[in-house]
Amino acid sequence: MKIEKENLIAIIGVSNNTEKYGYKIFKDLLEAGYKIKGVNPKGGEALGHAVYKTIEEIGEKPDLIITVVKPEITLETVKTCGRLNIKKIWMQPGSESEEAITEAKKSGMEVISNACFMIIKKVW
Repeated sequence: MKIEKENLIAIIGVSNNTEKYGYKIFKDLLEAGYKIKGVNPKGGEALGHAVYKTIEEIGEKPDLIITVVKPEITLETVKTCGRLNIKKIWMQPGSESEEAITEAKKSGMEVISNACFMIIKKVW
C-alpha cells in the first residue's frame, strides 16, 4: 500500500488519553509530518487539532483510514468507507476482525491488518 506524508489519513479512535494508542499514533504521526485528521464520536480536540465526530465531517475524502478501535467499530467504519468510496484501510492490531476484512475486500478496498502502521512506516 503506497501512502505518502501528503496523503490525507483519518485516524479512527483518536483520544486525549495519553495512555491510549489513539493518542500515541495521532501525536507521533503529527510530529512525523503526516497530514492527518482525528475521528472520535465525541468530537472535540486533541493536541490542538479538531477531532471530527464522523469521517464525513472532515470535509474531504481521506486517502487512508487507520482504525485504532474495537473490531465492531472497525466493521462500522468499513461500511462507512464503502459508502464514501474510500479505498484504503489499515486495521491496527486488535482493531481487525475477519468480518471487517472480508467486508472491506468485498467493497473493493485495499486492506492491511495484523501489522502496525507506525512500525511499517518507521515512525516507531
